[in-house]
Amino acid sequence: MRAKEYIALEDQYNAHNYKPLDVVLERGEGVWVWDVEGQRYMDFLAAYSALNQGHAHPRLVRVMREQAGKLALTSRAFRNDQLPLLAQELCELTGYEMMLPMNTGAEAVETAIKLARKWGYSVKGVPDNRAEIITCQGNFHGRTTTIISFASEPEYKQGFGPFTPGFVTIPYGDAAALEAAITEHTVAFLVEPIQGEAGIVLPPAGYLASARAICDRHHVLLITDEVQSGLGRTGKLLAAEHEGVRGDIVCLGKALSGGMYPVSAVLASRDILGLFQPGTHGSTFGGNPLGCAVAREALRVLVEEGLIERSAELGAYLMQAVQQIDSPYIQQVRGRGLWIGIELTPEAGGARRFAEALQREGLLCKETHKNVLRLSPPLVITREELDWAMERIARVLQR
Repeated sequence: MRAKEYIALEDQYNAHNYKPLDVVLERGEGVWVWDVEGQRYMDFLAAYSALNQGHAHPRLVRVMREQAGKLALTSRAFRNDQLPLLAQELCELTGYEMMLPMNTGAEAVETAIKLARKWGYSVKGVPDNRAEIITCQGNFHGRTTTIISFASEPEYKQGFGPFTPGFVTIPYGDAAALEAAITEHTVAFLVEPIQGEAGIVLPPAGYLASARAICDRHHVLLITDEVQSGLGRTGKLLAAEHEGVRGDIVCLGKALSGGMYPVSAVLASRDILGLFQPGTHGSTFGGNPLGCAVAREALRVLVEEGLIERSAELGAYLMQAVQQIDSPYIQQVRGRGLWIGIELTPEAGGARRFAEALQREGLLCKETHKNVLRLSPPLVITREELDWAMERIARVLQR
């Protein structure tokens, strides 16, 4: 079948809740993907940071095949031999005492919300059903009903009410606003160290450290959503490490399995995660042996192949190259590691047409919030491959 036929089938039978570029991919390797007609493209989105280890990494493919042939699912009704090892290895790598496995990033955030509320009632002494969690404008934490209840983007919420109470929204990057919003009922502050869907928005320097100190002063948990920003994307294992900050609760996902399988996790101290008792939270697929085996190898690949350090080094190289582009369409370039947003001027006519032009040049990226081009290649990319990409990005932005 040709691409047009696949697109017609999808448009006919699949819900139209996305507006993808009209490229139909059938295989990938490293930073490269091929469509159904044999055209090669460089993937400069990496599935929103899920493919930090690249497409079809041979180590991940091998482990997935081996584990799928032995045992894929047990549910948590029984134990399996992979979950304890993932728990140990992830906790030792990150320095946290306990983890709880889930499947998607949204599930990890939902788990963190439930955990923070339980801590508020059990430890802080907040009256029942009065717990409040502070969130930020421009946030993106997932698509569940509870999570969109505190989204500030109208299209995420329109037609989906009534919404879950218990959330207070403040400006992102404003430490004074955080302190002013805290009440005796505040149990947590949920924040992205860098806002991805908002357009790779970095807070002012020192913001996370200030937030950490404010939360400590007021006996409030700091929840860092590292689903997109974590696991090497910004040149550190966790993005909050750039300011020496540790969240009380950390949400991970996406690259935790190298894009091979949905795996997410919540990290915290034993005092916090120990509040969950049998029956209070769960997931049939969470902690399944197939996902755990792949996640274990995905973490080893990040560390043993130096992908975190590569993100820091090549991210600085990419940032410098983008900043040197002489284009009337570029308003601002921002980012950290191999995660860069190019905000275009209003006169540019939106970022979508630039993404489509780059597709014709053989490079796949995506617009976000209409006027921002997001650049986030797999961390396995080489300097030579970055140069190949930059030739095309510069050509399109200057054209």
